[in-house]
Amino acid sequence: MALFRQAKFFTTVNHLRDLPLHGGKEVAFVGRSNAGKSSAINTLADHTRLAYTSKTPGRTQHLNFFEFGDGRFLVDLPGYGYAKVPPDVQAHWEHLLSRYLQTREYLCGLVVIMDARHPLTERDRGMLDWFAPTGKPVHVLLTKSDKLSRQESTLTLRQVKAELAERYPNCTVQLFSSLKKLGVDEADAVIGSWFEEEVPA
Repeated sequence: MALFRQAKFFTTVNHLRDLPLHGGKEVAFVGRSNAGKSSAINTLADHTRLAYTSKTPGRTQHLNFFEFGDGRFLVDLPGYGYAKVPPDVQAHWEHLLSRYLQTREYLCGLVVIMDARHPLTERDRGMLDWFAPTGKPVHVLLTKSDKLSRQESTLTLRQVKAELAERYPNCTVQLFSSLKKLGVDEADAVIGSWFEEEVPA
């Protein structure tokens, strides 16, 4: 389906007051630093440099908006859990993230990036807990799944799916690999369906 293939940079935001009033719908991508968020976005958009990838975690320091037509937007959020970020910067990010995720009326769903080798960290659970009161859907991409054997990836998916079903009923999950382009169609289908639904008030 190539949902994000037409995505192009729209704006970057570092303060809540600067959030764009575009009247459309947004889907946000978030994940622990170094979980492969930028690579996942680039793979879904079929674009090598849409989101900035780096060997240094924590490079996304703002809310980066990309437009992909019909009033639809992808929002790349700062990574969380990277210890070398100064405390005041980390505090600013967390305030920006939590307020955006909990109050943004245009947001119709959240994609959470987790490394398939280390899923559901304390920070991941914290992010899901932050977002749960909105009642909006969440889709988890278990990235770097190509680094696991078929048996390991199947077991990981089953375990993560079981915990999410118990604690976060609005959450779905799949395996994903940017390197092998695994799971792109499934992600497109799930995320694309959010734009067809009404955003909860």
